[in-house]
Amino acid sequence: MLSLYPAIEPFHHYYLNVANIELCDEEAAVEHQLYVEQCGNPTGIPVLFLHGGPGSGCRASHRCFFDPELYHIILFDQRGCGRSRPYGALAHNTTANLIQDIEAIRKHINIEEWLIFGGSWGTTLGLHYAKNFSQHVSGLILRGVFLGRSQDIDWVYSANGAAKIFPDAWANLVEGLPLEQATEPLSMIYQQLTSDNIQTSNRIFSKLEYWEANLIYWQNVVDFQENKVTEDDKVPSIIQLYYSINKCFIGDEPLLENIKSIRHIPTKIIHGRYDMVCPLTQAWLLKQHWPDAELSIIEMAGHVANEAKIINALVQATNDFAANK
Repeated sequence: MLSLYPAIEPFHHYYLNVANIELCDEEAAVEHQLYVEQCGNPTGIPVLFLHGGPGSGCRASHRCFFDPELYHIILFDQRGCGRSRPYGALAHNTTANLIQDIEAIRKHINIEEWLIFGGSWGTTLGLHYAKNFSQHVSGLILRGVFLGRSQDIDWVYSANGAAKIFPDAWANLVEGLPLEQATEPLSMIYQQLTSDNIQTSNRIFSKLEYWEANLIYWQNVVDFQENKVTEDDKVPSIIQLYYSINKCFIGDEPLLENIKSIRHIPTKIIHGRYDMVCPLTQAWLLKQHWPDAELSIIEMAGHVANEAKIINALVQATNDFAANK
């Protein structure tokens, strides 16, 4: 069983100013600064790590899926996330802008092509980047596939998805909401989470955390408690709901129907059979539309990247990609 590589420290980290595609050059005042870091071997195989969420940000452990002697590891916090500035900013925070941000990073580092490694929302972003810039993608490693369709969002935030498996946690989430909104409460949850009433905001945040923890940590019993939270604590959830309400800003770009242009890219899909956040059907559908992609279904595994069996599969995938270069 493979484990993560030992802790890796960046050899370079900095902020990169990025433009907004909605604005012309004269209007494009700098609003977003991306935190970017580079680790491992500067002359190694370039790989870009795409974090999930949307809204979460990168962690030190994310560097450790890659052999630092073989890989030039690039990580960045997406707009409004992690150490990127301004924290929590929603203006011009769209999938189209994130795709252009990735390309701006590639050009800034002067990389011709790189491996894209993404998990959950990172798979969505990685696939859409590849669709737009396939000539710069040497391969894809995708963990916990999220296709970003309405039904994929509804699985998490409606009464007809994961709520049928976790009815107790769902009942806790929608408790107190108007009856007509309890089956599809996404907009109301977002309104309460961003409310100026701190008690209202904190209450729904705790309920949302409990709901999502049940889906993510499906093997463990989760105790519900309303912990003291700060406004910064809520930012990842606000960004995630903001993207969900806006159908991930890809509602008019169905991925599966337009995947032909990237089928030549070597691709490894890794998915836990008991993923309660992104059901296996999403990875299965991607495989049906992409016969040459390699799908590994990990038994007795869920959604998170730090489960031992998922780590083993991901590290094996990066080792195999390097061996074949």
